[in-house]
Amino acid sequence: MFRGMATVTYWAEDFEGAKDWYTELLGVEPYFQVPGAYYEFRIGDYHHELGILNRQFAPEGAPVEPGGEVLYWAVDDLQAALDRLMELGAKEYQPIRELTQGFAVASVVDPFGNVLGVMRNPHYLEVLAKTGPA
Repeated sequence: MFRGMATVTYWAEDFEGAKDWYTELLGVEPYFQVPGAYYEFRIGDYHHELGILNRQFAPEGAPVEPGGEVLYWAVDDLQAALDRLMELGAKEYQPIRELTQGFAVASVVDPFGNVLGVMRNPHYLEVLAKTGPA
């Protein structure tokens, strides 16, 4: 039924500012855009999609405060990723938590109010070793 994550979308009132911030963070320009409405980046080993949607197009009643689900992006160095996010102006949401069997997570709130998670995930590296990057 589910084939994999297609796109995660973050909303931003400062739409152009969000595009610039994520371009700086990710080190790549958006590969797709709908002027004034949407930017999309392809990132990582599997070219997952991260979208920035102009908040004016968010569903009616969508929360404006950080919260809800957290999508965790696999990173090689959790502390370095967290440091970089904070250096770019993100605020700590959840400090690094060591879980079990080599897993650890942390999350921040980006300057636009979205929760962005980062994770040390041994399973991600196991799958990558078996399948290779896209």
